[in-house]
Amino acid sequence: MSEDSTGLLTIGELARATGLTVRTIRYWSDEGALPPVARSAGGYRLYDAASVARLELIRTLRELGLGLDDVRRVLAGERTVAEVAAAHVVALDAQIRSLKVTRAVLSSVARRGSSAEETTLMNKLARLSAAERRRIMEEFVEEMFHGLDSVDPDIRERMQNTAVNLPDDPTPEQVDAWVELAELVQDAEFRAQMRRAAELNHSDRGADTPAGASRWFAKRLVELVGKARERGIAPEAPEADQVLRDLFGDADPAAVLERISATHNVRLARYRELLGILKGTPVHSYADEFSWVAAALQARTGS
Repeated sequence: MSEDSTGLLTIGELARATGLTVRTIRYWSDEGALPPVARSAGGYRLYDAASVARLELIRTLRELGLGLDDVRRVLAGERTVAEVAAAHVVALDAQIRSLKVTRAVLSSVARRGSSAEETTLMNKLARLSAAERRRIMEEFVEEMFHGLDSVDPDIRERMQNTAVNLPDDPTPEQVDAWVELAELVQDAEFRAQMRRAAELNHSDRGADTPAGASRWFAKRLVELVGKARERGIAPEAPEADQVLRDLFGDADPAAVLERISATHNVRLARYRELLGILKGTPVHSYADEFSWVAAALQARTGS
């Protein structure tokens, strides 16, 4: 139907002018985004030149993913295009992050050949919010240090400041690492191991022991044992006695072995490795050096 005498356009002419379907235009009109400016004698909707421009704006906003509610607010002057766009960017960012996690989870499932149960758990843990991940780690650290005021402040601070989150674009390996870490820190046996390590650190420290002493000792151990291993000294060899004396003085080997076993074991080393994977900064656990010391102590205690 044509309304040439009035300069108005029927819905069919508007469709031909814009390339949109009559059905789409009628829907947007019914929803209040594109009200007709008049009705013909036969009751047909009529639109003017401004309606064409309005329709183009509606199409643009819809193609950008905005809902009709937001479109109506823009057209009514209740919100600017910039305001709606900024809000939509935030929503899209969240959706993109979610899609990236989905991709990483599916890639991990495909690579590992995960069962349905494993896939469900992996997806659940990977989709925890940053606040939920932080709560899991805070509860773990709180249990580890509760009531142990003399623990090395350097260790306490590093544990409390451990930021554990999935990157915005996680790799399948990072999804695997977070899932394994979440399970590890919620495991009662591992929490007991970490608590025992904190208790030993607490009992070993004197009032004048400086912060960071634990890290300094670990560095010295790695250095001395590294040199001994380069010289081919076996843990059970007599030459290893001097290395142990340099590290522990006249301390009881059995007591030292208990502390070494509690603070440097396979699961604790794995914990550090998982943190490194999540942060994208691989961690060297120096497991060989600590294993050498443990073997040397065992050889002298008959363990």
